[in-house]
Amino acid sequence: MTATAPALLVGRRLRFRDLEVFFAVVRLGSMAKAAQHLGLTQPAVSDIVSALEEMFGVRLFDRSSRGVAPTIYGDALLKRGRAAFDELNQGIRDIEFLSDPTAGFLRIGFPASVLGGLLSLALERFTRRYPRATLQFDEVTSPGNDFPTLRNREHDLIVARIARPLVDENDLEVEILFQDPLVITADARSKWGRRRKIDAAELIDASWILTEPNASVYLSVAEAFQSRGLPMPRVDVAVLSGLLRMHLLCRGPFVTAVPNSLLRHTERLSLKVLPVNLHIRGYPVAILTLKNRVLNPLARFFIEHVREVSKTMTPSARPDPR
Repeated sequence: MTATAPALLVGRRLRFRDLEVFFAVVRLGSMAKAAQHLGLTQPAVSDIVSALEEMFGVRLFDRSSRGVAPTIYGDALLKRGRAAFDELNQGIRDIEFLSDPTAGFLRIGFPASVLGGLLSLALERFTRRYPRATLQFDEVTSPGNDFPTLRNREHDLIVARIARPLVDENDLEVEILFQDPLVITADARSKWGRRRKIDAAELIDASWILTEPNASVYLSVAEAFQSRGLPMPRVDVAVLSGLLRMHLLCRGPFVTAVPNSLLRHTERLSLKVLPVNLHIRGYPVAILTLKNRVLNPLARFFIEHVREVSKTMTPSARPDPR
């Protein structure tokens, strides 16, 4: 079977740089912003877009005073072209890895609490073995059910807690690593930290640092108190980051709930898991990758390190620092 004339024409004229410019314009919604991002002039970007439109014989963008947006034809090129562009990038990274197995580049999405526990240990071991590898970590504050950066191939993988069942796993590989329960924590020197036994009802009047009411940590704490027939305590300070909540514990007589695994890298903080009979449901930590996407060797090796470290993430609480 021979290629059609239009296909031959595109094959001879379409360049890697053309797709890079096209994707940047789509993502940033502006040719000026795309030019600045890519280190090009705006006329150069406009010329590349115009050449693409002439090549395909359709308008790829609608222009307005607010910027540009892809047409149905632009969306079609985006959907198919992104996978081809990504596979070519992955091929280049495979070649780089084969020529120097200690080098390479990975893009990883994560929430801060996972970085503070699981990923920091995996990263420490990984960088010792691959000292010339470059890892880009981007915080995903609330991945929810969509994981758009993974589906858009902006990340090679995401390591995150899954707060709710995924709506659609048809295009995602989800590997559960371990269950990470929440524990109630306070500064060991505080009035709560000095206690050897605490009744859950006493914590209703404590000064709580917690997330906002719609966040998964808050909902789990509320569920735990409700199961004991107790009202939800009032939250004095609302902070999403588990790491920041733990640091704030050292500034006053507060209590909070954090993932158990997060306590493993806070030896310098005088924190104590409180002796209270209150089971707070946590969430599984998982590796998420895109189905039908061939990961480069360095990504596969990093995932192996994450799996290895996850075996040490048992639900046992950290010992009393006293």
